[in-house]
Amino acid sequence: MKIACLLLTLCIGLSGQAGATSPEKNIELATFAGGCFWCMEAPFEDQPGVLKVISGFSGGTIKNPAYKLVSSGKTKHIETVQIHFDPSKTTYQTLLDIYWRQIDPTDDQGSFVDRGRQYRPVIFFHNQQQLTLAQQSIEQLEISGRFPKPIVVELQTYDSFYAAEDDHQDYAKEHSVIYNYYRSRSGRDKYLNLIWGVKRNNPPKYSALVIDNANKKLLKQQLTKLQYKVTQLGKSEPSFNNEFWDNSQAGIYVDIVSGQALFSSKDQFKSGTGWPSFTKPISKTALVIEQDNGFFSSKVNVRSANANSYLGLLLDDGPVPSKQHFQINSSSLRFIGAKQLSQQGYGQFQSLFN
Repeated sequence: MKIACLLLTLCIGLSGQAGATSPEKNIELATFAGGCFWCMEAPFEDQPGVLKVISGFSGGTIKNPAYKLVSSGKTKHIETVQIHFDPSKTTYQTLLDIYWRQIDPTDDQGSFVDRGRQYRPVIFFHNQQQLTLAQQSIEQLEISGRFPKPIVVELQTYDSFYAAEDDHQDYAKEHSVIYNYYRSRSGRDKYLNLIWGVKRNNPPKYSALVIDNANKKLLKQQLTKLQYKVTQLGKSEPSFNNEFWDNSQAGIYVDIVSGQALFSSKDQFKSGTGWPSFTKPISKTALVIEQDNGFFSSKVNVRSANANSYLGLLLDDGPVPSKQHFQINSSSLRFIGAKQLSQQGYGQFQSLFN
């Protein structure tokens, strides 16, 4: 029986290397390794916007390695699945969210029943955006406290991907009896149900818009006129006449464009300005802060890291000790109540409100 182990690999291309873009027009690649690649194919094949998923190997120096050689641990390769996806229909962040619900990221010596460094968790990245998103995702999981041990997923530059033999492709469909037997005895589902609950495979519900804002036409269709003016043109909405300026519910605020988590109600305070105000972001990598020097005045703008959405201003009149005051436009935000976090795909933040 196949010995499979936990690996994570996300492959996206650097200049001069195999890239994030597939030879197919407007299609991008992401390569995840999460142990047994039999177990990693199906969850991504079910995601809208994913065109195909291929089982294979990454990280080694031998070209076109055979499965038996890789599984023996005699090469530096790791079992991976390579995902071809349409970025206008799903996002890399969404794929990351699905990924975490398939693996044990605290084990760098194997995956469930399968053992060996050839199956350790790794993210192979090809550009800065992929690296940033992976770092943010890991940071959010660490903040959530969901996992009982430290996350040990490695971040490495992608170098290669070789497809496995044909009999390892679509294994869950083509060899369902053997696959179901292996999976039921691997310990994977028992662990994942304990960490995420039995509804762990529900896809995130937030919008899968193009986070680099390249498709302005799509954004105009998805956003209201005011949301578009604020997030894309840097305008400000009226004070005391916006959705969240006096919101007192417990929950988190996410970017209306990309769905990235930005602020927690735990850090919200009444500033008297008529806009939602916070003392800090939900994570260190959630925001981009930029100085804007004009002819007669200067200000500090706040943008979301994933989609570069304009959010508002950073002021120095907040509560002590930091005195930070993030004055944010409601039109840049979507609010998710604490009781809806898991249902909406943000279960990693539930511990903030327990």
